[in-house]
Amino acid sequence: MASNTHDPAELGELERDLLSIVWRLGTVTAERAREELNRPLKDSTVRTVLRRLEEKGYLAHTLEDRTFIYRPAESRQRVAGRAAKRIVDWFCEGSVEALLVGMVDSKVLDQAELQRLATRISEAQKQAGNRNISGENKREAKG
Repeated sequence: MASNTHDPAELGELERDLLSIVWRLGTVTAERAREELNRPLKDSTVRTVLRRLEEKGYLAHTLEDRTFIYRPAESRQRVAGRAAKRIVDWFCEGSVEALLVGMVDSKVLDQAELQRLATRISEAQKQAGNRNISGENKREAKG
């Protein structure tokens, strides 16, 4: 599947609500999604919005006995990452550091969360380094 380039900031309230339901439940039919919404909507409205989310790359579906079963095509984290990139680009001139400092200043992130982030970044860097080293070893072995 091609990577999704749709801007999450352009999702409407109903689209965001349905996407949250699919992420929470894992798989869902239009009928189940409508029941989870806690607001009166026609089944055709819910099916249309689910289809649009699929067209935008957020959902995928399989067919079971002529019923569409929707599932996430992207993780919540990946979509959130694209949304955060948009904020960084709009308000922070591309600086993730400026975003994080703003989140600390606004008490969105506390010291414990910053430490958890630092640990995750360090682990990701180690894993990336290990992949690079193993790739270099493979190249050397071929040479």
